[in-house]
Amino acid sequence: MKMIIKSRHTVIVALAVTLTMFATSCADKLDEPALNVRLASETDYTKTQNMIRPLIGAYAEFYTRGWEDYPLISVRGDDVNAGGRGDQQAFGDTDLYKYDNSYWMYNSVWQNLLKDILVMESTREQIERYKEFAPNPALADQYIAESKVMRAFLLLQWSRVWGDIIIPKSSNLEDLFAVPLSTKEEVMQHISDQMDEAIPLLPTVHPRDRADIVGGVTRHTALGIKALANLEMGKFQAVADATGEIITSGKFKLETDYYNLFKIPGKLSQENLLELQYSDLGTGSGTSFSYLFAFFGPENWTPKVTGASSGWGFYEPSMKWIKFMLKRGETERLETSVLFTNRGITEIKKDPEFATLPAFVKNVTRSGDQINDFNREMFASGKHYLPSDQLTSGRTAYGENKNFICLRYAEILLMHAEALTSGANSSAMTADAAVNAVRARANMTPLSGVTNAQVMDEKFAELAMEWGTRYFDMIRLKKYDELSYDGRTFSEDKAYLPYPQGQVDRLPVLKPQ
Repeated sequence: MKMIIKSRHTVIVALAVTLTMFATSCADKLDEPALNVRLASETDYTKTQNMIRPLIGAYAEFYTRGWEDYPLISVRGDDVNAGGRGDQQAFGDTDLYKYDNSYWMYNSVWQNLLKDILVMESTREQIERYKEFAPNPALADQYIAESKVMRAFLLLQWSRVWGDIIIPKSSNLEDLFAVPLSTKEEVMQHISDQMDEAIPLLPTVHPRDRADIVGGVTRHTALGIKALANLEMGKFQAVADATGEIITSGKFKLETDYYNLFKIPGKLSQENLLELQYSDLGTGSGTSFSYLFAFFGPENWTPKVTGASSGWGFYEPSMKWIKFMLKRGETERLETSVLFTNRGITEIKKDPEFATLPAFVKNVTRSGDQINDFNREMFASGKHYLPSDQLTSGRTAYGENKNFICLRYAEILLMHAEALTSGANSSAMTADAAVNAVRARANMTPLSGVTNAQVMDEKFAELAMEWGTRYFDMIRLKKYDELSYDGRTFSEDKAYLPYPQGQVDRLPVLKPQ
């Protein structure tokens, strides 16, 4: 496996240990040892110049996400529908809150997250051994802190999806059978505590300004993840404090070009606190490292650049969200977030309120790609779209060379505003200022005396189709009525996915008591 490290002037491909614990098939076994664990006994830890290698391997594993991870994490919610009609029925059923714990995707995503969390544990263990001989122990502490941040992000997603989970404390697989279940609250507190340990040890620069691993995690990444965990617990003062420190650091700004934020010009943007990095190495053929964005792409299109591949036709912006945006008079965010087909436009117009639509609502994107009708969905996700004319010449795969944003400054601002309108205090920025900064970028008029309801509407508009944010917001706020839409009926017992049957069979702690 290789990892891409981008600098201002060059792209460096660093060889890394392949840190895989499972095979890529869905029949992975829990008893297969991690390669880096096997290699640990063969490593000379006195050669401290190699101390960065386990960390590079950890980043490589973190970036190499299974394509199924994000869809399963984020498909539920009134901002997005599964799409993909006629394929992966159990995925579509999950979007409808009809769960099948034998569905392969549940087991695969569980294993992918657990695997990478164990990789982070192994990374920490190896660096601790290097630290015994390191002339600069503080650097070892920084590397360990970085692995903790990546581990925390994975734990956050895992617990958001399944609620109560196990918290691995070592890379030893045998230990998993003795680990008790932790409640979601305990998981989130653990994440917050881990971030408190990591924050003082991490670089204080913007991720893109790191000289060693450009785009790597920093103090502010850890603060952002701490804020997310405390938001889940309803600890709004802790959210305000963490986001306030990010705001006052002056390291982050909203990208002025919202449309291109999610495309090639947005790679390592001043707005991004954490992103999965990919690269085609600037070449038109040969080795390329990319997420499988085809999952999100339209199944039928006429690209501006002939030969550019289409997608699979999954992951559809919901009609509810599109109409919500039209009612608000949204332009920039709606045009960026949705790829319209003529069939979808006709369906919108069936509602008399939307008989006349803005000129940008058409089946040709701003970049000149034409989105043709196809059976699987009426709309496709614009946030996961890369214009064909931004592909490197010679490359044809949908979305190739595009990064995947995990956490950005707009979400920090809106979490800050939510905390302040939920009773917290901060001198970093007012709720009005935070919300209006986000609205100004979207060409929306400013608000005065922002309410909590307005903040949540702003999050709905700004963060749709990003890591399930809308769904998890509605779950923690118990606004279940919002999740009953377009024929779906949601109830509180549907908040978390059932444990995958494959894991219940292996881990006794998951069996019903």
